Amino acid sequence: MNWFFLSIFSAFSFATADALTKKYLKSLSAWNMATIRIIFALPFLLPFLTFLQWPTLNKQFWFTLFLLYPLEITALFLYMIAIKNSPLSLTLPFLSFTPVFLILTGSFILKEIPNFIGTLGIILVVIGSYLLYLPYPFTFREPLRLFLKEKGSLLMLFVAVIYAITSALGKKAIIYSSPLFFGPFYYVGLSLFFLPSFLKNNFFKKDIFLPGLIIGFFTALMILTHVIAISQTKAVYMISIKRLAPLFGVIYGKVLLKEERFFLRFLATLLMCFGASLIYIWGNS
Repeated sequence: MNWFFLSIFSAFSFATADALTKKYLKSLSAWNMATIRIIFALPFLLPFLTFLQWPTLNKQFWFTLFLLYPLEITALFLYMIAIKNSPLSLTLPFLSFTPVFLILTGSFILKEIPNFIGTLGIILVVIGSYLLYLPYPFTFREPLRLFLKEKGSLLMLFVAVIYAITSALGKKAIIYSSPLFFGPFYYVGLSLFFLPSFLKNNFFKKDIFLPGLIIGFFTALMILTHVIAISQTKAVYMISIKRLAPLFGVIYGKVLLKEERFFLRFLATLLMCFGASLIYIWGNS
């Protein structure tokens, strides 16, 4: 399947897992929320490691994993705090800043540089993120004040920086192995850090286990579509399309979580998505 549609599926799965996590697991700590997302994805990922032939893994692969895991755990923990304490429509859109930072990390780690139109698309993503905060009547200082006040938005921006690094490193690890091997293998290794928390807590209660299993499914789907898509194009382009997740996130924020000011946030998010679309349509030309 084309990397664009795989990225859309990844975005949808990403936002769906977020919405379900916030709706059904918000009473848990951020660490336990992260634990459920990682551990409950394993039943859907382990079969790939069982039936696929393992590639030869060199020293560069293991060194890349050594760099990835601390960054991934930090990002995931901060991510859970952000969506737990702030509206999805004011947190998820800030992940769209990842391609901005990925221009730098991608060029340094992967030697991938977007063209002019791709860069323009990234700028539109940033503008859309700013417009997300414009109140009525419009003032230009208010968005900055709200941004500094909303803890989840600040945390998600920091997460975007970390993801810009892990996205580039993750593609590097895929180059050293293969997409369908790396995705499951990486998350199985990541689950070891959360296993003590899983064993310590009773996550088999009906009100946690069933939502956890669904969240795990969408997390696994996000992982698999991500690794395949990013192996087919420049990392910054794939991540830009994946950042359509805010569109789904804002919709979920209205439908499932009854968050307010939906319409203005939805319009701003559409602008962000339009910028991401420019990156796809003309970015490869």
